[in-house]
Amino acid sequence: MSYGGERVVRRKDIDGSMSVPTFYGKELRWKREAAGLSLEAFLEGSFYGKSYLSDIEHGQRRMPLDLARHADRVLGTDGFFERHCEDVRKARRAGHPVYFEKVLEAERYALTIEEWCPMIFPGLLQTPAYARAIILAGLPLSADAEVEEKVTARMARADLFEADYRTPEYWAILHESLITEPLLAAEDMAVQLDRIAELADRRRITPQIVPRTQRAYPLMAASIMTMTFPDAPPLVYTEASYSGDTVDDPALVERYRKAYDRLRAVALSPDASLAMIKAAAEDYRNGKQPDRLE
Repeated sequence: MSYGGERVVRRKDIDGSMSVPTFYGKELRWKREAAGLSLEAFLEGSFYGKSYLSDIEHGQRRMPLDLARHADRVLGTDGFFERHCEDVRKARRAGHPVYFEKVLEAERYALTIEEWCPMIFPGLLQTPAYARAIILAGLPLSADAEVEEKVTARMARADLFEADYRTPEYWAILHESLITEPLLAAEDMAVQLDRIAELADRRRITPQIVPRTQRAYPLMAASIMTMTFPDAPPLVYTEASYSGDTVDDPALVERYRKAYDRLRAVALSPDASLAMIKAAAEDYRNGKQPDRLE
């Protein structure tokens, strides 16, 4: 499945030392060009587009198993790309669980990302201190090196908010308790809320807050992410403490999206939500407990 539209592909040098996926991609391009094949000629007989292949060669997408087999057949590489396909997939998801692999790729090509997080701040918005606390709470026996690998991987996801990436329209609905019931020390909570406010001020994200006084509302027991794409059907991702599921059934996706819209209707406006986030950050900086909504 392709999550990115066709675009003009400009030749760009690939640094194979950056990661396993870029080494794999650089080798693929070298073999393809050594065989005298253009992107289009190489893909003849497959179901993939040239922008998809270019992203693989630059280490930005995973290599599907059927395309790896196609590469070995066309290039006569004796199973090289099929044998190392799983190694690349493992390297791409380093620091993330297996069930999150599809989301890692999909969110980089999404037109819109909408999240509802009733219990913790979304991973894309977390600071290192917040991510570290969440990871240690869930995996208390993990070695320090493993924890830091997971923190680093989580921070890398937020690259999609920076100027050299096509930023999706991102919407996060948060429960008020995330703001007023601190998970971290006051100074760290201020930094966490400043991070969200800074992204909102740059118009990278739109946060909304569901007040604690709201009694019943949709998705009370679910943490979800919905994504839409320029040339593929929408996806929904739901997550529990140690598992996650990607939903692509059209009828079920539509139910989740309608529930999200109803949830948005009971949340504070974006302006009021951002004002509350900034006020809470200032309170934490001054050693005060943020006021709750009444």
